[in-house]
Amino acid sequence: MANRTTPYGAFNYLVNFDGDELLGGFSDVSGIGTEITVAEYRNGNDKENHVRKLGGVHKVGDVTLKRGILDSKKLFDWIAEARTLGPAAQKSVTITLLDESQATVQTWVLRGVIPMKYTGPTLAGKGGGEVAMEEIVLSAEALELA
Repeated sequence: MANRTTPYGAFNYLVNFDGDELLGGFSDVSGIGTEITVAEYRNGNDKENHVRKLGGVHKVGDVTLKRGILDSKKLFDWIAEARTLGPAAQKSVTITLLDESQATVQTWVLRGVIPMKYTGPTLAGKGGGEVAMEEIVLSAEALELA
C-alpha cells in the first residue's frame, strides 16, 4: 500500500446508532474529543520550586449532529426513552471516516450516549430553497478509537 501524502476529506463519513442502524445522513458532526483533567501539586520539601502534574478524571465532549429533516420518529423515540428510562436508554454511536473508495479510514465509538438537546428547524415562508435542518447534541460517557 502506497503512503498517502494528502489528508482525507472531512465530507465522507457515516454515523451509526447501536450497530448498523443508520439514522439518516448528517451534514455536520462536531465536538468529537476527550479531555483529561490534571491535578497540580508541590511537595513542601522539594528542592526545586515546581509543580508535579498527575492525570485525573477524563471526560468526553458533547457531539453535535446536524441533518436535513427526513424521518425523525426514531430520533424522537430515543429522546422519549432517555426521558423515561434514564441510563437504560444509552446507546453506542459510531462515526466512521471513509476514503474516496468508501473504505474505512478511522472509526470513533461513543459509548453510553444519550441525547441531551434537540433543536428543530427554523421555518420561514420566504420562498427560499433552504433545507429544513435539525440538530441533536449527544452526551457520551466514553470515546474509543476502533
